[in-house]
Amino acid sequence: MTHVHYHIVQHAEGWAYKLGDVFSETFPSHEAALNAARAVAARQEIGGTTQVITYEDKDGVWHEEIASGGDRPEADVIDTP
Repeated sequence: MTHVHYHIVQHAEGWAYKLGDVFSETFPSHEAALNAARAVAARQEIGGTTQVITYEDKDGVWHEEIASGGDRPEADVIDTP
């Protein structure tokens, strides 16, 4: 099973969560970024239907893939000061 780790970091004069080299939008507070990351991590583990997904990589290139609804990773949030 795949594991993904969201990290809470300072970013662009605020806070964000980060997966690999990709940042979320910027949040005004640490708490807001932490809550958003926890919500995203929880949704990562929910199975569903097979769908086409679109995402932007670290170089700003957009990709489109088919994601199986049953192939869900385990996700967590790492919040280290």
